[in-house]
Amino acid sequence: MPSTIEQLRREIDEGRTGDKIPNADPAASPLGSDEEAAGTQPSAEEVDHATKHEITDPQIGRPNEGVGAAWVLFGFIGLLAAVMSVAALFRA
Repeated sequence: MPSTIEQLRREIDEGRTGDKIPNADPAASPLGSDEEAAGTQPSAEEVDHATKHEITDPQIGRPNEGVGAAWVLFGFIGLLAAVMSVAALFRA
């Protein structure tokens, strides 16, 4: 279990929290930088508490594989193409 902000940030960036894909997250103000600037580093217990809330089930919040809701868009485009084809037939 991470006990520092840097370790928690690494867990998040590696996708272990389930809310983002595993990739570095460039941030203007990275996790923990506000506390560091104020000179009030969180204790290991506070970081562990935050970690328990962040890292629950790695499948929760994970993006779906495949096309998913894009089928609605594909269906709309297909319907639009069909309507335009029928309209072109009646014009001719």
